[in-house]
Amino acid sequence: MAKRFIPLTEVSEILDISAAQAYALVRSGDLPAIKVGGRGQWRVETDVLEEYIQRMYSQTRDFVRSQSPE
Repeated sequence: MAKRFIPLTEVSEILDISAAQAYALVRSGDLPAIKVGGRGQWRVETDVLEEYIQRMYSQTRDFVRSQSPE
């Protein structure tokens, strides 16, 4: 069974970004997450991460199209 939630360390590994960048995505609201446990550990739902990745693909496609000459 696949995990439903993953820590920000795994998010940063999957996206190949720093832990600080992953935290910034969460804090900005770009990547929805929840805080769990007494120490408030951040967790991201794997489906939400996949939605974020697909959204970034879409935004990148739109950006590339807007930059190409007509």
